Amino acid sequence: MQSHISHILAKAAAGEVLSTEEGYRLIHCPDEDAPALLSAASALRDQHKGRTVTYSRKVFLPITNLCRDRCSYCTFRKDPRDPTAWTMSPNDLHEWLGRGRTQGCKEALMCLGDKPELAYSSYRKTLADFGHTNTTEYIYRACEMALEYGILPHTNAGVMTYEEMKWLKDVNVSLGLMLENISPRLRERGMAHFSAPDKDPVVRVRMLREAGELEIPFTTGILIGIGETLEERIDSLVAIRDIHREYGHIQEVIVQNFRAKPDTRMAGAPEPESLDMAKTVAIARLLLGGQMNLQAPPNLSPDDHKLLLRAGINDWGGISPVTKDYVNPEAAWPHLAALADTCAEEGFTLRERLAIYPEYINRPGFLLPALRPRTEELQAQVSS
Repeated sequence: MQSHISHILAKAAAGEVLSTEEGYRLIHCPDEDAPALLSAASALRDQHKGRTVTYSRKVFLPITNLCRDRCSYCTFRKDPRDPTAWTMSPNDLHEWLGRGRTQGCKEALMCLGDKPELAYSSYRKTLADFGHTNTTEYIYRACEMALEYGILPHTNAGVMTYEEMKWLKDVNVSLGLMLENISPRLRERGMAHFSAPDKDPVVRVRMLREAGELEIPFTTGILIGIGETLEERIDSLVAIRDIHREYGHIQEVIVQNFRAKPDTRMAGAPEPESLDMAKTVAIARLLLGGQMNLQAPPNLSPDDHKLLLRAGINDWGGISPVTKDYVNPEAAWPHLAALADTCAEEGFTLRERLAIYPEYINRPGFLLPALRPRTEELQAQVSS
Protein backbone atom coordinates (compact mmCIF):
# COMPACT_ATOMS: atom_id res chain seq x y z
CA MET A 1 0.00 0.00 0.00
CA GLN A 2 1.40 3.39 -0.97
CA SER A 3 2.48 5.62 1.91
CA HIS A 4 0.14 8.50 1.13
CA ILE A 5 -2.85 6.14 1.43
CA SER A 6 -1.56 4.84 4.77
CA HIS A 7 -1.25 8.39 6.04
CA ILE A 8 -4.81 9.24 5.01
CA LEU A 9 -6.22 6.11 6.65
CA ALA A 10 -4.32 6.84 9.85
CA LYS A 11 -5.64 10.39 9.83
CA ALA A 12 -9.23 9.17 9.50
CA ALA A 13 -8.69 6.60 12.26
CA ALA A 14 -7.54 9.39 14.57
CA GLY A 15 -10.82 11.23 13.98
CA GLU A 16 -9.33 13.98 11.84
CA VAL A 17 -11.32 15.52 9.01
CA LEU A 18 -10.15 14.42 5.58
CA SER A 19 -9.76 16.98 2.84
CA THR A 20 -11.42 16.77 -0.54
CA GLU A 21 -8.03 16.08 -2.11
CA GLU A 22 -7.49 13.18 0.28
CA GLY A 23 -10.87 11.83 -0.76
CA TYR A 24 -9.75 11.99 -4.38
CA ARG A 25 -6.64 9.99 -3.54
CA LEU A 26 -8.68 7.32 -1.79
CA ILE A 27 -11.23 6.95 -4.59
CA HIS A 28 -8.38 6.46 -7.07
CA CYS A 29 -6.47 3.95 -4.95
CA PRO A 30 -5.71 0.69 -6.78
CA ASP A 31 -7.86 -2.35 -6.09
CA GLU A 32 -5.04 -4.04 -4.22
CA ASP A 33 -5.37 -1.31 -1.57
CA ALA A 34 -9.09 -2.01 -1.14
CA PRO A 35 -8.69 -4.44 1.80
CA ALA A 36 -6.84 -1.79 3.83
CA LEU A 37 -9.39 0.84 2.83
CA LEU A 38 -12.33 -1.32 3.90
CA SER A 39 -10.59 -2.37 7.08
CA ALA A 40 -10.02 1.25 8.10
CA ALA A 41 -13.64 2.14 7.41
CA SER A 42 -14.92 -0.89 9.30
CA ALA A 43 -12.71 -0.12 12.29
CA LEU A 44 -13.92 3.48 12.39
CA ARG A 45 -17.52 2.27 12.31
CA ASP A 46 -16.85 -0.25 15.10
CA GLN A 47 -15.23 2.40 17.26
CA HIS A 48 -18.33 4.61 17.22
CA LYS A 49 -21.26 2.35 16.34
CA GLY A 50 -20.17 -1.02 17.64
CA ARG A 51 -21.26 -4.23 15.95
CA THR A 52 -24.97 -3.50 15.65
CA VAL A 53 -26.51 -2.89 12.22
CA THR A 54 -30.04 -1.54 11.96
CA TYR A 55 -33.05 -1.47 9.67
CA SER A 56 -36.48 0.18 9.71
CA ARG A 57 -39.63 -1.94 9.38
CA LYS A 58 -41.71 0.18 7.02
CA VAL A 59 -44.77 0.32 4.85
CA PHE A 60 -43.86 1.96 1.53
CA LEU A 61 -46.64 4.33 0.41
CA PRO A 62 -46.08 5.51 -3.18
CA ILE A 63 -48.57 8.39 -2.96
CA THR A 64 -48.30 9.11 -6.68
CA ASN A 65 -45.90 8.08 -9.43
CA LEU A 66 -46.70 11.15 -11.50
CA CYS A 67 -43.66 13.40 -11.76
CA ARG A 68 -42.61 16.38 -13.82
CA ASP A 69 -38.98 15.15 -13.99
CA ARG A 70 -37.68 12.65 -16.52
CA CYS A 71 -34.48 11.17 -15.13
CA SER A 72 -32.73 8.90 -17.62
CA TYR A 73 -32.69 5.89 -15.27
CA CYS A 74 -36.14 6.05 -13.62
CA THR A 75 -39.06 3.68 -14.13
CA PHE A 76 -41.05 4.95 -11.13
CA ARG A 77 -42.35 8.15 -12.76
CA LYS A 78 -45.27 7.99 -15.15
CA ASP A 79 -47.42 10.33 -17.23
CA PRO A 80 -51.17 10.41 -16.55
CA ARG A 81 -51.94 8.57 -19.81
CA ASP A 82 -49.76 5.63 -18.83
CA PRO A 83 -51.93 2.66 -17.75
CA THR A 84 -49.56 2.04 -14.84
CA ALA A 85 -49.89 5.59 -13.47
CA TRP A 86 -51.50 5.88 -10.07
CA THR A 87 -52.36 8.20 -7.23
CA MET A 88 -53.28 6.51 -3.98
CA SER A 89 -56.73 7.36 -2.67
CA PRO A 90 -57.51 7.87 1.02
CA ASN A 91 -59.12 4.41 0.98
CA ASP A 92 -55.89 2.95 -0.42
CA LEU A 93 -53.94 4.61 2.36
CA HIS A 94 -56.26 3.22 5.02
CA GLU A 95 -55.94 -0.28 3.57
CA TRP A 96 -52.15 -0.23 3.32
CA LEU A 97 -51.65 1.41 6.71
CA GLY A 98 -53.89 -1.22 8.27
CA ARG A 99 -51.78 -3.96 6.73
CA GLY A 100 -48.65 -2.20 7.89
CA ARG A 101 -49.88 -2.01 11.46
CA THR A 102 -50.82 -5.70 11.38
CA GLN A 103 -47.30 -6.55 10.19
CA GLY A 104 -45.63 -4.47 12.89
CA CYS A 105 -44.46 -1.61 10.67
CA LYS A 106 -43.26 1.44 12.57
CA GLU A 107 -42.38 3.68 9.61
CA ALA A 108 -44.69 4.97 6.89
CA LEU A 109 -42.52 6.07 3.96
CA MET A 110 -44.37 8.67 1.91
CA CYS A 111 -42.72 8.59 -1.52
CA LEU A 112 -43.82 10.39 -4.68
CA GLY A 113 -42.75 12.22 -7.80
CA ASP A 114 -41.65 15.83 -7.90
CA LYS A 115 -44.31 18.54 -8.24
CA PRO A 116 -46.83 16.67 -10.42
CA GLU A 117 -49.50 19.36 -9.95
CA LEU A 118 -47.30 21.80 -11.88
CA ALA A 119 -47.37 19.50 -14.91
CA TYR A 120 -50.74 17.73 -14.98
CA SER A 121 -54.23 19.22 -14.78
CA SER A 122 -55.76 15.76 -14.34
CA TYR A 123 -53.73 15.30 -11.17
CA ARG A 124 -54.88 18.67 -9.86
CA LYS A 125 -58.45 17.47 -10.38
CA THR A 126 -57.67 14.25 -8.49
CA LEU A 127 -56.37 16.29 -5.57
CA ALA A 128 -59.49 18.45 -5.66
CA ASP A 129 -61.66 15.33 -5.60
CA PHE A 130 -59.81 14.30 -2.43
CA GLY A 131 -60.49 17.75 -0.95
CA HIS A 132 -57.01 19.19 -1.32
CA THR A 133 -55.53 22.05 -3.30
CA ASN A 134 -51.94 20.79 -3.55
CA THR A 135 -49.75 17.77 -2.96
CA THR A 136 -48.31 18.99 0.34
CA GLU A 137 -51.83 19.20 1.79
CA TYR A 138 -52.50 15.63 0.75
CA ILE A 139 -49.18 14.39 2.16
CA TYR A 140 -49.97 16.12 5.43
CA ARG A 141 -53.29 14.27 5.60
CA ALA A 142 -51.61 10.97 4.71
CA CYS A 143 -49.14 11.52 7.54
CA GLU A 144 -51.99 12.24 9.94
CA MET A 145 -53.57 8.97 8.88
CA ALA A 146 -50.33 7.10 9.51
CA LEU A 147 -50.13 8.58 13.00
CA GLU A 148 -53.72 7.49 13.62
CA TYR A 149 -52.53 3.94 12.93
CA GLY A 150 -49.60 4.42 15.32
CA ILE A 151 -47.00 4.46 12.51
CA LEU A 152 -44.36 7.21 12.31
CA PRO A 153 -44.21 9.07 8.97
CA HIS A 154 -41.06 9.79 7.00
CA THR A 155 -41.68 11.83 3.86
CA ASN A 156 -39.55 11.90 0.72
CA ALA A 157 -41.51 14.11 -1.65
CA GLY A 158 -38.70 15.53 -3.73
CA VAL A 159 -37.80 19.20 -3.53
CA MET A 160 -39.83 21.15 -0.98
CA THR A 161 -39.81 24.75 0.16
CA TYR A 162 -38.85 25.96 3.62
CA GLU A 163 -42.52 26.58 4.41
CA GLU A 164 -43.57 23.11 3.22
CA MET A 165 -40.93 21.40 5.35
CA LYS A 166 -41.82 23.51 8.37
CA TRP A 167 -45.46 22.46 8.01
CA LEU A 168 -44.71 18.78 7.43
CA LYS A 169 -42.44 18.69 10.48
CA ASP A 170 -45.67 18.76 12.52
CA VAL A 171 -46.54 15.25 11.30
CA ASN A 172 -43.17 13.68 10.41
CA VAL A 173 -40.38 12.39 12.60
CA SER A 174 -37.94 12.85 9.70
CA LEU A 175 -37.76 13.97 6.09
CA GLY A 176 -35.52 12.98 3.21
CA LEU A 177 -34.09 14.05 -0.14
CA MET A 178 -31.28 12.30 -2.01
CA LEU A 179 -28.68 14.80 -3.14
CA GLU A 180 -27.63 12.18 -5.73
CA ASN A 181 -24.75 14.31 -6.98
CA ILE A 182 -23.48 17.84 -6.49
CA SER A 183 -22.31 18.27 -10.08
CA PRO A 184 -24.33 20.54 -12.41
CA ARG A 185 -22.69 18.68 -15.30
CA LEU A 186 -25.24 15.87 -14.91
CA ARG A 187 -27.95 18.34 -16.03
CA GLU A 188 -26.30 18.92 -19.39
CA ARG A 189 -27.76 17.54 -22.61
CA GLY A 190 -27.39 13.78 -22.82
CA MET A 191 -26.72 13.36 -19.10
CA ALA A 192 -28.88 11.63 -16.50
CA HIS A 193 -30.64 14.75 -15.17
CA PHE A 194 -31.00 16.79 -18.36
CA SER A 195 -34.82 16.58 -18.31
CA ALA A 196 -35.15 16.84 -14.54
CA PRO A 197 -35.41 20.45 -13.31
CA ASP A 198 -35.75 19.32 -9.69
CA LYS A 199 -32.34 17.62 -9.86
CA ASP A 200 -30.59 20.99 -9.95
CA PRO A 201 -27.94 20.53 -7.23
CA VAL A 202 -28.22 24.17 -6.16
CA VAL A 203 -31.90 23.64 -5.37
CA ARG A 204 -31.26 20.37 -3.55
CA VAL A 205 -28.41 21.77 -1.46
CA ARG A 206 -30.66 24.68 -0.50
CA MET A 207 -33.28 22.24 0.76
CA LEU A 208 -30.69 20.32 2.78
CA ARG A 209 -29.58 23.55 4.41
CA GLU A 210 -33.12 24.73 5.11
CA ALA A 211 -33.93 21.39 6.72
CA GLY A 212 -30.99 22.07 9.01
CA GLU A 213 -32.31 25.51 9.87
CA LEU A 214 -35.63 23.87 10.74
CA GLU A 215 -33.96 21.21 12.92
CA ILE A 216 -35.45 18.33 10.96
CA PRO A 217 -33.79 14.89 11.24
CA PHE A 218 -32.84 14.35 7.63
CA THR A 219 -31.88 11.53 5.29
CA THR A 220 -29.84 12.17 2.16
CA GLY A 221 -27.22 10.41 0.06
CA ILE A 222 -25.54 9.88 -3.26
CA LEU A 223 -26.43 7.76 -6.29
CA ILE A 224 -23.39 6.27 -7.99
CA GLY A 225 -23.05 5.07 -11.56
CA ILE A 226 -25.20 7.73 -13.29
CA GLY A 227 -22.37 9.29 -15.30
CA GLU A 228 -20.56 11.10 -12.53
CA THR A 229 -16.79 11.17 -12.23
CA LEU A 230 -15.08 9.65 -9.20
CA GLU A 231 -14.14 13.15 -8.10
CA GLU A 232 -17.78 14.24 -8.30
CA ARG A 233 -18.70 11.42 -5.91
CA ILE A 234 -16.22 12.81 -3.42
CA ASP A 235 -17.44 16.38 -3.97
CA SER A 236 -20.99 15.22 -3.20
CA LEU A 237 -20.00 13.44 0.02
CA VAL A 238 -17.96 16.43 1.16
CA ALA A 239 -20.90 18.76 0.46
CA ILE A 240 -23.15 16.58 2.64
CA ARG A 241 -20.52 16.46 5.37
CA ASP A 242 -20.04 20.22 5.37
CA ILE A 243 -23.78 20.90 5.61
CA HIS A 244 -24.06 18.44 8.49
CA ARG A 245 -21.12 20.01 10.31
CA GLU A 246 -22.96 23.33 10.14
CA TYR A 247 -26.41 22.13 11.26
CA GLY A 248 -25.99 18.64 12.77
CA HIS A 249 -29.28 17.39 11.33
CA ILE A 250 -28.32 14.70 8.80
CA GLN A 251 -29.22 11.50 10.60
CA GLU A 252 -28.16 9.10 7.85
CA VAL A 253 -26.39 9.08 4.49
CA ILE A 254 -27.23 6.53 1.81
CA VAL A 255 -24.77 5.27 -0.78
CA GLN A 256 -27.01 3.86 -3.50
CA ASN A 257 -25.88 2.08 -6.62
CA PHE A 258 -27.47 2.69 -10.01
CA ARG A 259 -29.42 -0.25 -11.42
CA ALA A 260 -30.06 -0.32 -15.18
CA LYS A 261 -33.73 -0.77 -16.07
CA PRO A 262 -35.39 -1.69 -19.37
CA ASP A 263 -37.21 1.01 -21.32
CA THR A 264 -35.09 3.85 -19.95
CA ARG A 265 -32.47 5.96 -21.70
CA MET A 266 -29.82 4.36 -19.49
CA ALA A 267 -30.96 0.77 -20.01
CA GLY A 268 -27.57 -0.13 -21.48
CA ALA A 269 -25.43 1.79 -19.03
CA PRO A 270 -23.01 -0.25 -16.90
CA GLU A 271 -23.89 -0.74 -13.24
CA PRO A 272 -21.26 -0.10 -10.57
CA GLU A 273 -19.25 -3.23 -9.81
CA SER A 274 -19.24 -4.69 -6.31
CA LEU A 275 -15.76 -3.47 -5.43
CA ASP A 276 -16.51 0.01 -6.77
CA MET A 277 -19.59 0.18 -4.54
CA ALA A 278 -17.65 -1.12 -1.52
CA LYS A 279 -14.81 1.35 -2.00
CA THR A 280 -17.28 4.23 -2.29
CA VAL A 281 -19.05 3.12 0.89
CA ALA A 282 -15.75 2.85 2.74
CA ILE A 283 -14.64 6.30 1.62
CA ALA A 284 -18.03 7.71 2.63
CA ARG A 285 -17.41 6.31 6.11
CA LEU A 286 -13.93 7.82 6.29
CA LEU A 287 -15.09 11.22 5.01
CA LEU A 288 -18.27 11.41 7.10
CA GLY A 289 -16.77 10.00 10.28
CA GLY A 290 -17.60 7.25 12.69
CA GLN A 291 -20.68 8.93 14.17
CA MET A 292 -22.63 9.16 10.91
CA ASN A 293 -25.25 6.50 10.19
CA LEU A 294 -24.24 5.07 6.82
CA GLN A 295 -26.64 2.99 4.74
CA ALA A 296 -26.55 0.86 1.61
CA PRO A 297 -29.85 -0.55 0.27
CA PRO A 298 -29.65 -4.34 0.67
CA ASN A 299 -32.05 -5.15 -2.17
CA LEU A 300 -29.81 -3.38 -4.71
CA SER A 301 -26.73 -5.45 -3.79
CA PRO A 302 -28.23 -8.81 -2.83
CA ASP A 303 -24.97 -10.74 -3.24
CA ASP A 304 -22.76 -8.23 -1.46
CA HIS A 305 -24.19 -7.91 2.05
CA LYS A 306 -21.03 -9.16 3.75
CA LEU A 307 -18.86 -6.93 1.59
CA LEU A 308 -20.93 -3.87 2.49
CA LEU A 309 -20.68 -4.66 6.20
CA ARG A 310 -16.91 -4.89 5.81
CA ALA A 311 -16.97 -1.51 4.02
CA GLY A 312 -18.37 0.31 7.05
CA ILE A 313 -22.16 0.57 6.86
CA ASN A 314 -24.23 0.40 10.05
CA ASP A 315 -27.72 0.45 8.53
CA TRP A 316 -29.73 -1.31 5.81
CA GLY A 317 -32.51 1.27 5.51
CA GLY A 318 -36.18 0.51 5.26
CA ILE A 319 -37.36 -3.06 4.66
CA SER A 320 -41.05 -3.77 4.20
CA PRO A 321 -43.01 -6.94 4.99
CA VAL A 322 -46.03 -5.40 3.23
CA THR A 323 -44.98 -3.53 0.09
CA LYS A 324 -42.29 -3.82 -2.57
CA ASP A 325 -39.70 -1.20 -3.42
CA TYR A 326 -41.72 0.79 -5.94
CA VAL A 327 -38.66 2.72 -7.11
CA ASN A 328 -36.77 -0.53 -7.78
CA PRO A 329 -39.61 -3.06 -8.21
CA GLU A 330 -37.30 -5.68 -9.70
CA ALA A 331 -35.24 -5.79 -6.50
CA ALA A 332 -36.95 -7.76 -3.73
CA TRP A 333 -36.35 -6.93 -0.08
CA PRO A 334 -34.19 -9.49 1.72
CA HIS A 335 -35.86 -11.82 4.21
CA LEU A 336 -35.09 -10.49 7.66
CA ALA A 337 -34.14 -13.89 9.05
CA ALA A 338 -31.62 -14.43 6.25
CA LEU A 339 -30.26 -10.90 6.66
CA ALA A 340 -29.89 -11.44 10.41
CA ASP A 341 -27.98 -14.66 9.73
CA THR A 342 -25.65 -12.87 7.31
CA CYS A 343 -25.02 -10.15 9.87
CA ALA A 344 -24.35 -12.74 12.57
CA GLU A 345 -21.85 -14.53 10.35
CA GLU A 346 -19.92 -11.26 10.14
CA GLY A 347 -20.18 -10.67 13.89
CA PHE A 348 -23.07 -8.20 13.85
CA THR A 349 -26.44 -8.05 15.57
CA LEU A 350 -29.36 -6.93 13.38
CA ARG A 351 -31.70 -4.61 15.25
CA GLU A 352 -34.81 -2.68 14.31
CA ARG A 353 -34.84 1.13 14.51
CA LEU A 354 -37.36 3.89 13.92
CA ALA A 355 -37.58 6.46 11.13
CA ILE A 356 -35.93 8.86 13.57
CA TYR A 357 -32.60 7.70 14.97
CA PRO A 358 -32.31 7.49 18.77
CA GLU A 359 -29.78 10.30 18.98
CA TYR A 360 -32.35 12.75 17.58
CA ILE A 361 -35.30 11.80 19.79
CA ASN A 362 -34.07 13.80 22.78
CA ARG A 363 -32.21 16.55 20.96
CA PRO A 364 -34.04 19.81 21.70
CA GLY A 365 -36.06 21.04 18.74
CA PHE A 366 -35.75 17.95 16.53
CA LEU A 367 -38.90 16.08 17.60
CA LEU A 368 -42.07 18.05 18.24
CA PRO A 369 -43.95 17.38 21.52
CA ALA A 370 -47.03 15.98 19.78
CA LEU A 371 -44.94 13.21 18.20
CA ARG A 372 -42.94 12.35 21.30
CA PRO A 373 -45.26 9.94 23.19
CA ARG A 374 -45.70 7.47 20.31
CA THR A 375 -42.06 7.80 19.29
CA GLU A 376 -40.86 7.00 22.81
CA GLU A 377 -43.29 4.09 23.03
CA LEU A 378 -41.99 2.57 19.79
CA GLN A 379 -38.37 3.30 20.72
CA ALA A 380 -38.87 1.31 23.91
CA GLN A 381 -40.18 -1.59 21.79
CA VAL A 382 -37.20 -1.70 19.43
CA SER A 383 -34.73 -1.25 22.29
CA SER A 384 -36.09 -4.14 24.38
